[in-house]
Amino acid sequence: MAIALPAPFRFYLGVHQPAWLARTAAPLFLSRVRLARRKRLPTALGPWALDSGGFSELAKHGRWTITALEYVAEVRRYASEIGRLEWAAVMDWMCEPDVRRKTGLSVAEHQRRTVDSYLELRSLAPELPWAPVLQGWTMGEYEDHVELYARRGVDLRTAPVVGIGSVCRRQAHARSVFLLDQLAREGLRLHAFGFKRAGLRALRDFDALGAAASDGGVVSADSMAWSFHARREGRGQQNDLGFALEWRSETLGALDRALAA
Repeated sequence: MAIALPAPFRFYLGVHQPAWLARTAAPLFLSRVRLARRKRLPTALGPWALDSGGFSELAKHGRWTITALEYVAEVRRYASEIGRLEWAAVMDWMCEPDVRRKTGLSVAEHQRRTVDSYLELRSLAPELPWAPVLQGWTMGEYEDHVELYARRGVDLRTAPVVGIGSVCRRQAHARSVFLLDQLAREGLRLHAFGFKRAGLRALRDFDALGAAASDGGVVSADSMAWSFHARREGRGQQNDLGFALEWRSETLGALDRALAA
């Protein structure tokens, strides 16, 4: 199954309520953590993408507690029963210092295991829309990861979307925006995990949002920041789909350019 993403930009609303897939056609972003134990799944009205739940796995257990075969079975079920799945992130290994302290492994080992996951999942289920993920902590480490993919026979410049991990918890720093901009300039079509409004505005200022079919850029992002705003307002809106959709519309409007839904 080929990944098909529109130009110039796709902004997924991060949600923790799987039922919302059947209530809106807006692009949604869900974690497998929210879907894995559900006996009945909704039918999606619109496009959506799947996060592997890697941060939860590694931060809690220091390792993955499911196998590649189990993850493949899950994603096959989601693609079949829910439908409209645009892509699924691989079983990646985040490189935040706190996560690496939990695993006891080096950045290089996290990167190797992330590439291994992509290759294994693609081999087990080539029909599913797997999205490779880049991990690292410094710019040099991300570049090393691109090269590691290449040595394993994967040219990320040909991938419709490449997730960029270990950035969402530090995006207030200019370094994260610079990192995304530099990788985009190398011809990668990036998905920014968990980016907030300030980070997206900064990417807009770098002219890194969106991409032509053959060019690099930040082609998509997801955010659950609406939930924080809902809790802060204290009106029980953290489970309000209308509030979440309004926040998404306001965020797109705040970017001050014509972005595709």
